[in-house]
Formats: sequence, C-alpha cells, structure tokens
Amino acid sequence: MMFNNVDLSVSSYDTAWVAMVPSPNSLKDPFFPECLNWLLGNQHHDGSWGPHNFHPLLKKDALLSTLACILALNRWSVGQEQINKGLHFIESNLASATDEEQQSPVGFDIIFPSMIESAMNLDMNLPLRGSTLDAIFRTRDFELQRGYGSNSEGWRAFLAYTSEGNGKFQGWETAMKYQRKNGSLFNSPSTTAAAFTHLKNPSCLTYLRTLLEKFGNAVPTIYPLDNYARLTMVSSLESLGIDRHFRAEITGVLDETYRFWLQGDDDIFSDAATCAMAFRLLRVNGYDVSADPLTQFSEDCFFNSLGGYLRDVGAALELFRASEITLHPDESVLEKLNYWTRRFLKQELSSNLIQAHRLNKHIGQEVDHALKCPYHANLGRLSIRKVTKHYNADSTRILKSSYSSLNIGNEDFLKLAVEDYNFCQSIHHGEFNHFARWVVEHRLDKLKFARQKQPYCYFSAATSLFPPELSDARMSWAKSAFLTTVVDDFFDIGGSEEELVNLIQLVEKYWLECLKSMLKEAGWSRNKLEPTMEEYMANAYVSLALGPIVLPALYFVGPKLSEDVLGNSELQRLFMLMSTCGRLLNDIQSCKRELEQGKLNSVSLAVIHGGGIVTEEDAINEIKSVINRKTKELLRLVVLKKGSIVPRECKNLFWNMNKVIHLFYWKDDGLSGNEMMKDVNEVIDELLV
Repeated sequence: MMFNNVDLSVSSYDTAWVAMVPSPNSLKDPFFPECLNWLLGNQHHDGSWGPHNFHPLLKKDALLSTLACILALNRWSVGQEQINKGLHFIESNLASATDEEQQSPVGFDIIFPSMIESAMNLDMNLPLRGSTLDAIFRTRDFELQRGYGSNSEGWRAFLAYTSEGNGKFQGWETAMKYQRKNGSLFNSPSTTAAAFTHLKNPSCLTYLRTLLEKFGNAVPTIYPLDNYARLTMVSSLESLGIDRHFRAEITGVLDETYRFWLQGDDDIFSDAATCAMAFRLLRVNGYDVSADPLTQFSEDCFFNSLGGYLRDVGAALELFRASEITLHPDESVLEKLNYWTRRFLKQELSSNLIQAHRLNKHIGQEVDHALKCPYHANLGRLSIRKVTKHYNADSTRILKSSYSSLNIGNEDFLKLAVEDYNFCQSIHHGEFNHFARWVVEHRLDKLKFARQKQPYCYFSAATSLFPPELSDARMSWAKSAFLTTVVDDFFDIGGSEEELVNLIQLVEKYWLECLKSMLKEAGWSRNKLEPTMEEYMANAYVSLALGPIVLPALYFVGPKLSEDVLGNSELQRLFMLMSTCGRLLNDIQSCKRELEQGKLNSVSLAVIHGGGIVTEEDAINEIKSVINRKTKELLRLVVLKKGSIVPRECKNLFWNMNKVIHLFYWKDDGLSGNEMMKDVNEVIDELLV
C-alpha cells in the first residue's frame, strides 16, 4: 500500500500562512476558513503548535509554528484564549531560540524575529524582553548582512524561499521567478500563500486549492513529495537487501519514474536529490537514461541554488552516488559531478559541519561509507550490515518546519531487514560448515603448498549471492574458488613442470583453458621470458581463474541458459572485462611479491617495455585508468537491456565478482593475508541486532 500512497505529515506553520490569506471578496474574511478552524482545534496542551510528540531538539520549530499560528488567529480576531496560551509557551521557551544545540528550521534566524516584529506592530503585547530577544535580532542582522554581502544567486533563492517572513526585505516580483509549473514557489505552501496574498497570482491559488483538495483542512511544509518519497523507498529497500521481496512494486515505481523522466517532469528535474536518485536507480535497474539532465547541478549551479546556500549534504550525497554510475567513456558531466561532490562531502565531514544535521545522527557515517566504498566495490552483505546499523528509522526531517513520511524512514523496513539478514545468515552458517567438511573429506586441507582460504572463498559467494534460494550457486562458487586457489598455488610453487603437464592431461575436459594459461605463465617464469603486454594480458585474464568460479554458477541463479546464450560474444565480453579488471587489480597489489619470486605481471612488464622512462608509479597509474574504463564498460553491459540476450541474473554474477575482486585487491592483496577476516566473520557468523 505504501508504494501507492505517500504518507506526509501536515505543518502547523504552513497551515497558518495559508489561513492568513484574505478572501478576494472581503479582506476581513479568510480565503481558507477551514485552515483557520484547523488551527483552533489543534493546539497542544502546553500552548504550542507543531508536530505531536515532537523531538526534543525541535523547540525552535515549535516556537516558529506557534508564533505563526498566533499571528493567523490574531489576523482574524479569533481564539484569544489559544493566543494567550501560545504567548505563554513562547515566553517559557524563548531561550531555545538562541540555543545552538537545537535544530533550526530553514530561515528561522530571519523569519522568527521578523514575525516577532509583526506581532509587536500589532500591539499583541508579546511578553518578550531582555538579552535573549536582543540576541535574536542580532543574529537576524548578522545573517542578513552576510547574505547581502555575498550577493549570490543562492542567497536570493533563500530570500525568496523564506519570503513570508522577510517583511520589508522582500521584493515579491523578484521572488516570482522561482515559481514552478505547478504554481508554487519552491513547492512551499507558506511561501506560495504569502506570494498570493501580495500578488494575487492565479497559479499560486491553483496550487493552494490543489493542496486543500488533497489534504483537507491543513497543508504540509512541502508538496509534492511523491516521486522523492517513492524513490527513497526503493533506494532504502535495495540498500537494506530486502528489495527482492517487492520486485513487482519496485518495477512499477521505476516504470512510472522512467515515463516521467522521458516527459521532462518538473517534479523530478527541479530537485537535485530527486533527479540524482531517479538517474541512479533507473540506470542500475537497466533503464537507458542520459546523464545530460544532471548538468544543471554543476558545482556553480548547485552553489547558486537554494540547496547550495543551505549546504544540503543530503542532496550532494545523492548527486555523488549518481556520479558513480558512469557507463560511457565520454560522460564528463558525471566525472565533474563526482569531483566536486566528493570534495564538498569531504570538507563537510572533516569540518564536522555534518553534525549540524542532528535529526539524522547517522548522516556522517553515510557520507563516510559512500566516500570510502565506491559503487564498484560495494559488496552486498557488508554494505547491508553498514546501512542497517546506520539506518535512520526516524523519518523526521526539517525545512521551514519539521515533517515526516513513513515512506522515507520506517522502522518496519529496518525490522524486516534485520530479520531477513539473520535468516539468510543462519543458512549461510550451515552451508559454510558443509563446505569446510567438504575440504576435509577430500583432504584438500593436507596440501602444504596451498593457502587454506575456505572462509574467504565462501564469503566471496555469500556476500552477493545471499538469498536462500541461491544455495547451489553459492556452493558452486565457493568450491570452485577454493579449487582454483589450490591449483594456482600448485602452478606457482607446489608442482614440478612434469606434474603440471600431468595435471592438465588429467583434467583436460575441465578447466582446460584456465590450466593451460597457468602453464604458460609458469613457463615464462621458469625460462625468464618477457612477453609483450598484449601477449601477457591475452593469457593473464584467463589465468586469474575467475572463469571456473563464475561460469558454473551461471547455471544455478535461475534462468535456463540456451546454447545461443552460452555461445554468444556478449557472455565472453562480460567474462573478459571482469577478468581483466581482476587481473590488473591483482597485479598492482602483488607486483613486488611476484618480482621477488621471479614472476612478471602487467606492472613490471609496463616498466620493462617502457623504454626506460616508465616508472612503477607511472605503470600503476595507467593500469588504474584501464581498470576504471573496463569497469565502466562492464557496468554498462550488465545494466543495459537493449541488445542483450544474457539474463540480468547471470550478468549480475560478473558484476558481483568484480565487486569481490575490488574489495580483495583495492588496498592490498586481501586474499593472501588475513586482514579481511573481520568482514568474513561478520557475514558468516555475527547476527544483526
């Protein structure tokens, strides 16, 4: 039901501003008396207006909402008892207005003192005096001085957004350039109501009437929010690892979003976070969308917007995530987007400014995780653990007043994710024990030359192929991974040349191509030969031995594979791209060790064939560029539907292995050491609580 109905709380603050709109027939009567009646019936026992059971850090929100409601009641000379109770609440809690620990609504430092002045001008006998009141006005003056000094477009957008509280500082005709196709200013009921009061703009009125038709006698602080809320639901379900339970509903949301995208829907393209999230989710789910619309969120454009002026970390984070879904070599818009959002997020993180977002205490961890773990190395189960631990189940957010939506943050999502994770892990734990017994039963643990990496091999399967029904695929992957490790060690250090040839003859119908490539590498090493880079790579992407792990697993992930699929060049290209990235990542981390062992790899060969001018650092940088290009091409083949005959479930295996290899070799040779055992133990053994 939540996919079809977006839940959105109403705002006392915005409802008060709509209630203040005068009737065109009589300036003594409200245009929307139903809003005025709502205010009369929704004051809290303590005299305040605002969200029920509000967060203890939202007293500024309560102050702002309460004063707006008092002004609305006074405007129409009703509710004197409620006004008095409201004034008492403001007097009792005024100190919170200067408390820096409190979360400030957007524009509070300008709107609140301006409304105080309005109340004083109306001789409402506000019981406010002393140093706190002086501090409130000093803060307002400082904010205005700072803003006008900057003379930026972002400041002008901010002034327009908070125009209902700017009083004499507002130029209404200037503010109207921010009007959207739906008639609103910034999708803000309070701003739009104030604009209509001053200018009688018919499109503003159409927007306000639409609101009341939908919500009845009160309005939210932002509308519409449907696209953003539904996309956030999809993003949350995917990141929590429970999207497979809602595949049909998610497809419905994405199909509708794609249709809006093609139509150039203003509700998607006018908001940075919504546009970025739509782009990312559509791309990774196989919809063909261009990155061109994200051009409007270049660094200059963003910081000359309302979001940039407010240093909107959430929007920047969504733009950063979108920038990582690069599929084509010429998408400079995404490269530029990645550069400035990464820099901005790092600055916010290092300066602790993110901590100002007190309603979401985990935003800092979200940013840190996004910066440290790129999309192409973001492994399923490890990522799910982090997201689940840092998931903000409290959906409360704040603009000019606080609001919440169960579609955006939901404790039930979190409960389901924890239950699902632990259920899957109980299956994984049993499978790993079976796998460990298999190694012992076949005496593979007795091979002294072989690395005993059973946990890593099973981890590499379970971390992405985690649904219970993929048990056969996990076991095929894990056993094949262990066997290829044993064989690789046998060819590296365990066997004589005669034994290597004998092994190939023994299994020439199984892994033959892989073993022959390993034999060729062993021959180069023993005979101290220096192949060309082309000769090396043509062999090395096979000798990495990802084929015997991934290719058998194709048969266990669901779709029945025809000969047309198995013999298609698309499958071979997927395999080559995955293996090339893996080989090059492995070479970067193992070049020093392998050089000591007398083995060559792409790094040392690049130096040898570089004519004496290519250093090891130069070679590694060039190889990283190749990895980046190949990773983009692999992602493009995986996500795009047009012209593809390989089922998405199968293509995902190549992408999942690419993520595994990036994790193992991004910083060091993770497979040879034990640094990753903490991650392995978390996935296999440690329950989420």
